[in-house]
Amino acid sequence: MPETLSGRERIINYLADHDISRAQLATMYGMNKQDVSDYLAGRKTTPAANKFIITLIKDFGIKYERS
Repeated sequence: MPETLSGRERIINYLADHDISRAQLATMYGMNKQDVSDYLAGRKTTPAANKFIITLIKDFGIKYERS
């Protein structure tokens, strides 16, 4: 599975900067809060988790450069 740490960190920073809670994010995407938290924390690294991370990066226009 590809590593998503950098993307997850960027999403977490974006959410903090824009005062968006994980519960609000879960509601926006029709998910439960625990899954969103697990995906962002890296506790779940399934293909669905990776797809969610990529979707957030695209939907919010978060810059993603490989380091």
